Amino acid sequence: MSADAPPRYGRLSGLGAGRRDILWGILWVGGILLCRAWIGLELNAPARRVVIDASIHTFWGALAAVVLALLLGWGTALLLHALESGRRRTARLIISFGLNLLRSVPQIVGMLIGYVIVTSLTLNEALASDASRIAATSAVTALFMFQEVADLVTARIRHFAATEFVDALLVCGVPPRVIINREILLKNSMAYLVQKSVALFGRAIFLICSIDFIVSVGLSTEVSLANLPVTLGSLLAKMDSKQDILAIGTAFTDASVIPSLFVEHLQGISVAFLIVYTLLCVYRIANGLTERYRL
Repeated sequence: MSADAPPRYGRLSGLGAGRRDILWGILWVGGILLCRAWIGLELNAPARRVVIDASIHTFWGALAAVVLALLLGWGTALLLHALESGRRRTARLIISFGLNLLRSVPQIVGMLIGYVIVTSLTLNEALASDASRIAATSAVTALFMFQEVADLVTARIRHFAATEFVDALLVCGVPPRVIINREILLKNSMAYLVQKSVALFGRAIFLICSIDFIVSVGLSTEVSLANLPVTLGSLLAKMDSKQDILAIGTAFTDASVIPSLFVEHLQGISVAFLIVYTLLCVYRIANGLTERYRL
């Protein structure tokens, strides 16, 4: 680009280079709205309602999982720091052993076990409402993500503890809990927490959709997602959606069917688009935050 180029091109270039998180956030919202408008025009009312409900349940479930993971991770890191500061090595070793044991369990396997418990509670009517079922599945998802937050918070506390920052505030009479929660985490680590939250949001969507798909097609009818709120993963496992996805293969041998894919097979394609496009945009947003704040 020449030096005489209009300033507006420089601003657009700066937005693409330095604020890719904002750019991809706008693209994500725009893509979701465009997909919503298209299915509103071409998809029949019952199928459209199912796709919208599945999207809401998936996104709200992932958001709840992120919030729970933040709370659990934050609290766990503070507990470990308090035990370390109080020189309670035995208690800290016990908790660290339990966390490492949980960390050793593969996420997919652990969530499958958790979903079996949730579906069993649902069949026993212990979880009566859709909100309680979404909260339960979000809690299972958060249980296998919160240690990333705990590791981040612990690393930030140790980073500042190695400097004169903490000692200076202690001399000024600031309580230790205020130093950790307000000065270190809220004031000086918010960019790290936001980036981690965005990354965990994408991870939660991937895990929820993967587990719902696996449970829908792989477990017995006695323990299934039949009584749980529909999500994009469970909707993708339904026969209509699978046939829609398989129809894409015909486009490689017969290009004339491509226009009909977005009308006759819209349900499965829209569900797959929402999952893949959201994961791509969230990944780009997280990377953009890392580049923007040099994390």
